[in-house]
Amino acid sequence: MQFKHPELLYALFLLLIPIFIHLFQLRKFHKIAFTNVAFLKKVNIQTRKSSTLKKWLTLLLRLAALACIILAFAQPFTASKTALTTQKETVVYIDNSFSMQAKGANGPLLQRAIQQLYAQATGSETLSWLTNSETQQNASIQEFKAALLDMPYSANQLTTEEVLLKANQLFSKDEGVTKRLLWVSDFQTTEVFPKAPTDISVEAVQLRPETYNNISIDSVYVASRSTTSTKLNVVVSAQGDVAPSIPVSLFNGTSLTAKSAVDFSEKQENTLTFDIEDVQTFKGKLSIEDPNLTYDNSLYFSINTTKKIKVLSISGTNSSFLQRIFENPEFEYTAQTDTSADYNIFTEQNFIILNEVTSIPASLRTALIDFVAKGGSLFVIPSDKAILTEYNALLTTLGTGAYGAYVNQEKNITQIVFSHPLYKEVFEKQVVNFQYPKVNNFYTYSTNATAVLKFEDNSPFITQSGNVYTSAAPLHTENSNFKNSPLIVPTLYNMAQQSLPLSKLYYTTGETNTFAVPVKLIQDEILTLTDSISSFVPLQQTKATNVIVTTTEEPARAGIFQVKNKDQYIEDISYNYNRSESNLHYLDIADWQGVRSYTTIEALFDTLNEESSINSFWKWFAIFALLFLLLEMLVLKFYKH
Repeated sequence: MQFKHPELLYALFLLLIPIFIHLFQLRKFHKIAFTNVAFLKKVNIQTRKSSTLKKWLTLLLRLAALACIILAFAQPFTASKTALTTQKETVVYIDNSFSMQAKGANGPLLQRAIQQLYAQATGSETLSWLTNSETQQNASIQEFKAALLDMPYSANQLTTEEVLLKANQLFSKDEGVTKRLLWVSDFQTTEVFPKAPTDISVEAVQLRPETYNNISIDSVYVASRSTTSTKLNVVVSAQGDVAPSIPVSLFNGTSLTAKSAVDFSEKQENTLTFDIEDVQTFKGKLSIEDPNLTYDNSLYFSINTTKKIKVLSISGTNSSFLQRIFENPEFEYTAQTDTSADYNIFTEQNFIILNEVTSIPASLRTALIDFVAKGGSLFVIPSDKAILTEYNALLTTLGTGAYGAYVNQEKNITQIVFSHPLYKEVFEKQVVNFQYPKVNNFYTYSTNATAVLKFEDNSPFITQSGNVYTSAAPLHTENSNFKNSPLIVPTLYNMAQQSLPLSKLYYTTGETNTFAVPVKLIQDEILTLTDSISSFVPLQQTKATNVIVTTTEEPARAGIFQVKNKDQYIEDISYNYNRSESNLHYLDIADWQGVRSYTTIEALFDTLNEESSINSFWKWFAIFALLFLLLEMLVLKFYKH
């Protein structure tokens, strides 16, 4: 027990005064002559005993009443250490990701959580709160309640470490403050719990759905394409107990184009195929009916008019291997020799390959520098008879490095930089045992550029610096077997593809997406992305023959957007939500060491209110004081002696 005014307890020493008075008060009895002395003596002794007992009872009752009055003024109470902390800070994290659409016992998990938080949030103090899409510091309870009523679902899902980091930023840096993080989530994730913080009390409520059933459209891709048709493959997956056959609808805009059914009787992931006949543009939407998670029931995609990537080779040797690589409907390939190069068409190209030319005259060097400056991509393959001063004049101006001595030594090409954009989606796994291509002669190359392929001694074979790729050795068959290696096709193919990153079937919201719009803009013209609801201006960089567009946080909504130059329509771009929330895998909050877990929000607030409550006892002591005074009056009135 503790006291609000413990200094008043010194008044208990005053209880000694009546005790001393009673102990030292001596009464003298007068002798009275009477005939029956023995009888009087007996009566006198009994009277004195009764009187003494009454006095002691009166004394004890008065002492008890006085002690209770003193204790009442000292205001005794009991409370936990948390309740006694004068400064408390609270941060609330509400998981509003798409997985919170799952149905619980009383409806969607997020909506039920909002109702319970709205009912439980009381008081006049301030708090900070965050969701997957919004953060608010030091908000009033009324502001918090207003935000609850207008809280949308978010395609973004913060990891547990990100939540702890953001919450820590909302807390003050003051020491001696009780910091408490209230965490409301379904904990749908495939990660593991991080170590619980020691300076923050984490109180977690895990909301669980009643069922773990879901059907989702995971992806769509072009399986094949011809001049008359396009074959689309659609991947649909299921979890839990679902119907054995689910219809999938394909729309072009608002028109139903085709309908098929996916069979889940044998496996949980299936691929459907749709054939789209004779299409130039297609505003696609795939749709299913599933009452569980609704966000993944639709998938948008766009097929735009085919645009060819223009590739030009300027060769001082045989370039037939380039012809074979770029004989593809995606490319428009032009081959020239170093003696008949047409500089006037450089501005129309996207990718130029300088293939083993002996000399790079000033006119060619100037044209190539201008081409790269305007956004074109260049691949330099040196000749074994190269005039290095002319090569290095080009490379030094482009800031990529410089060639050194020509070394007659055989070297294997053994290291692939799998994380490089050229190979990011080429290999399913990192291959370490393959037939290494080799070179017989090579140039030493001084550069700070990023390596794409490396020799066995870790020196670079192919490097990238901005839009410029450089080889350290000639590629003709007398010097290298690299042209016959499986690496040659993805290397050159992806160089060309990335020189003009045309839009894909669709992109994912909330991620950094970059694509090229093949349009020539004049000064002060900009591109906008628009749909039926809103429009915005994305980050963009104007090149000579195209505009590089980058989107990050916008658009936040899935759908098909039109790329426009003012009111002029150019093409369609589609965005979809990340499908990671479709995987109904949940962590068990009881496994998170150092975190207190609850099954309901009511249980959380009941515990917090109990720990924060202060039990005061001064009223009880006041009642006991009155009771003792009443007993004293009864003793004085009815106790006869």
